[in-house]
Amino acid sequence: MIRIGTVGTHWITQQLVEALALSQQYDLAAVYSRHEETAQAFATKNHAQATYTDYDTMLYDANLDVVYLASPNSLHFQQALAAIRHDISVIVEKPAVSNQGEMTALMAELAKHPHVRLLEAARNVHTPNFHALEKAVAALPTVQGATLTYMKYSSRYDNVLAGERPNVFTKEFSGGALQDLGVYPIYLAVALFGQPANVAYFPTLVATGADGKGIAILRYGDFDVTVNFGKTSNAYAWSEIYGLKETLALDSAGELTQVKAYAADGAAEDLTQPDLPNPMLPEVNDFARILQDPDDAQNAADYRRWLRWSQQVNQVLYDLRVSANLYFPADEN
Repeated sequence: MIRIGTVGTHWITQQLVEALALSQQYDLAAVYSRHEETAQAFATKNHAQATYTDYDTMLYDANLDVVYLASPNSLHFQQALAAIRHDISVIVEKPAVSNQGEMTALMAELAKHPHVRLLEAARNVHTPNFHALEKAVAALPTVQGATLTYMKYSSRYDNVLAGERPNVFTKEFSGGALQDLGVYPIYLAVALFGQPANVAYFPTLVATGADGKGIAILRYGDFDVTVNFGKTSNAYAWSEIYGLKETLALDSAGELTQVKAYAADGAAEDLTQPDLPNPMLPEVNDFARILQDPDDAQNAADYRRWLRWSQQVNQVLYDLRVSANLYFPADEN
C-alpha cells in the first residue's frame, strides 16, 4: 500500500480521498491543516492515521511515500520542493507551480532525487473518455483547429462581488480563471496537439485584479485552438475538434463526460465510455502504478509523457499571462 499524506481539507481533497479508497492501493497516513480542529475533523471522517499542523513535521515523521498538495497555487512550489528534498513523491493539484522559474527549480531538484516522482493532478487527461478522444483525433486525416470551452460559475465570485478577496481570485495566491478552470482545456490541447508555437490571452479582470474569465488563442502553425474559460458565468456549449469533413465533439473540456464523432454525412457515433464512480479514480490508479513499479517500461514511458505535459502546460500558462501583462508576486522570486 502507498502511504499518502494530504495538504488541504476542501472538497477537492475529499474527492481525492474517496478515489483513494475506491482504488484500494493507498493508506491515508496523514492529514495536514493549519488548524488542528480542521485536520482532526477531516482525519476522523476519512479514517486517517495521524494529523499535523506543521507541514515539515509531517514530512519528517509520517513515513510517507507521496504527498498530495491541494493548497493555494502560490504554495505548491515550496511544499513540493520540501517533499522532494525528503525523498517523498508529490501529487500536486493543477497548476503544479506558478511559473517557469519554479518549474525549472523543481526539475533540478528531481534530478537529485531519481526515485521521486512529480505528478500533476490534471484528471481529465487520465479518463477513459480522453483515451477515446485521443484515439479519434489520431484517426482524423487532418486537424484544422478546435474550440474548447470550460466555464463554471464559482461560488467564490459571490465573495468577490461582496468586496472580499478569496484566494482563488487573487494574484497573491496565483489565482484566477486561467490558473484554475483554464488549466483543463490547456492540458487537453497540449496532450492532443503538443506545445503551441505562439499564444495570446485576452482576459476579463475582476475587482481583485485577477482574471475572472478569458479567451486564449493557441497557434499551431497550420491551425489554431481557441480556448474559452471562466469562473464568473456558466457555459453549456460543446467543445469541438475539426477534421476535414469530420468533427469530434465533447460536452466539456474540463469534465469530459461525453464524446461524439461526427462523420462527413453528419452521422454521430457515441464514443463515451462508462461512467466513473469518482472522476479522480483513473488518475489515482495511474499514479499508483507509477509509484509502485516505476521501472516498468510502460510506466516509465507514461511518467515521462505526463511530466513533459506538465512542463509544457506550465510554459503555456506563463506565456499566456505574459501576453496579457498579467503577473503574480510569485514571478518576482
